[in-house]
Amino acid sequence: MLDKVVLVTGGASGIGFACARRFFDDGYKVVIADTNEAEGARALDDLNIDASTKEARAIFVPCDISDKLAVHNLVAEALTAFGHIDVLINNAGIALKGGIVDLSESDFDRVLAVNLRGAFLVSKAVVRQMVEEIDNRDDRSGLSQRPYSIINMSSINEDVALPDYLAYTISKGGMRQMTRAMAIELAPRGIRVNAIGPGSIKTAMLAGVTGDKSAHDKIMARTPLGRIGHPDEIAGVAAFLASEDASYITGQTIYADGGRLALNYTMPKVSSDDDA
Repeated sequence: MLDKVVLVTGGASGIGFACARRFFDDGYKVVIADTNEAEGARALDDLNIDASTKEARAIFVPCDISDKLAVHNLVAEALTAFGHIDVLINNAGIALKGGIVDLSESDFDRVLAVNLRGAFLVSKAVVRQMVEEIDNRDDRSGLSQRPYSIINMSSINEDVALPDYLAYTISKGGMRQMTRAMAIELAPRGIRVNAIGPGSIKTAMLAGVTGDKSAHDKIMARTPLGRIGHPDEIAGVAAFLASEDASYITGQTIYADGGRLALNYTMPKVSSDDDA
């Protein structure tokens, strides 16, 4: 069994849970953090249902990552349970609708508090543990081959803007630069930092959009692969970025968007499984 631990924020549902399940299936011990305690309990049950040993390989910690004390307690519980953290997936995020004209200050502050400040707080706490472990090693040769990895869940909207989701777009633009700055700072210690930029993924956040036919057709028109992505496909990218196969990759955003960013025009509508 791997002696590796992954912490996934926003890990009780959607892309976060898909990541938690993928890493669990790959042999990791998993810490799921989320504000939704009911979904967190269900996620934990789903992970452990096929556990073949009595050893607990997953825990759930309720946490609002915009709260510094809550983040401190989250990391403390993770370290108490498993001793260390090898991989952090900063997945927790919210999107509140509104542009520069009608977005309230409180909604703006809330989105940035979770999406950007929260990722900063969790990263800071986890990196402190990683750096302490690295500095305490007798043999510090080959640090670039160490497994420590931070994966920020960004969006294609770090590159293309949504005018009616101003705060969300700003937060993902900030996530892009935070990923790059952290990657440069932590590279000498062998800690890699990358991001994933999903396009349209089949999650609860997208459900309100895809339930509307015209909105669904608009998404398909800008997606060359002609379908909405699945959370498991994003989890696969996260697993790659955390693996030794990605040992020379840092400071990058991997866009899993069905070809959207490569497109400079809209596609003709084509039938797909999503139309059924």
